[in-house]
Amino acid sequence: MKRRSFIRNTGLAAVAIAASPTLYGKDTTSFTKPFALNFAPHLGMFRAHAGADPLDELRFMADSGFHAFEDNEMAQRPVALQEQIGQFLEDRGMNMGVFVAHTIAWSQPNLASGDPGLRRAFLDEIKASVEVAKRVGARWMTVVPGHVDLKQSMAFQTAHVVEALRAAAEILEPHKLTMVLEPLNFRDHPGQFLSESPQAYEICKAVNSPACKILFDIYHQQIQEGNLIPNIETCWDEIGYFQIGDNPGRKEPGTGEINYANVFRFIQKQGYSGILGMEHGNSIGGKEGELAVLKAYRSVDP
Repeated sequence: MKRRSFIRNTGLAAVAIAASPTLYGKDTTSFTKPFALNFAPHLGMFRAHAGADPLDELRFMADSGFHAFEDNEMAQRPVALQEQIGQFLEDRGMNMGVFVAHTIAWSQPNLASGDPGLRRAFLDEIKASVEVAKRVGARWMTVVPGHVDLKQSMAFQTAHVVEALRAAAEILEPHKLTMVLEPLNFRDHPGQFLSESPQAYEICKAVNSPACKILFDIYHQQIQEGNLIPNIETCWDEIGYFQIGDNPGRKEPGTGEINYANVFRFIQKQGYSGILGMEHGNSIGGKEGELAVLKAYRSVDP
């Protein structure tokens, strides 16, 4: 990196404080101290401050107190960039969160269909994702079974999904990697096979592998089923990862109806040491909006 760029980016946090001197009152150290929970931003969340270079944005995240990062599109990024990101995360002691492990079937049946060809294609992508995980130091990858098959009963579809996931788990287990199954809400993703946390819990129990756990997206499950803390508690032994977004709007905590301070306090009390991905947009554009995201997470960090 050029010296000018290095100087610019190591001073990003200080610039942010100067831009909003009342953001944390007199306690400017709260801007850079590590978060208690492993909140994981994504690329684009702090671009107004950090610029378009992914490594510069990662540096801003690290300097702002985050010690995790997630990237749904990681598998599609150039191998050279994957390797650079992996090295940066290792150098800064940051954890890599999820990336999407396969092509998601948004409008047609996939794993639920039981089609052997679709299953083979899915497993080929899981094998390729093992290599992505190695480059970036990831432990988790997101899996979404795809659309329902309206021509089959739910019981048959569930059996097909379990069989496909057992085969994927056999690929992942030797590498100590975990696919996390993400139930999606009916409003944003109508027709998806996997939609509720009890359903994901049942499937994980049936797969019976440390390589298959639940991605409990708090935003999706608030819309789909509510009852967040009791459902988190019931599913606890099968939850491998969390994602965040307030409802309505899918923006940072404090912009909607979810009491994130209480939810995060419960998660911490349970002894969770994994990652909580910040899979949401910013409620306000530009630098002001990025500072608002930082302030929101400081306010709900246990």
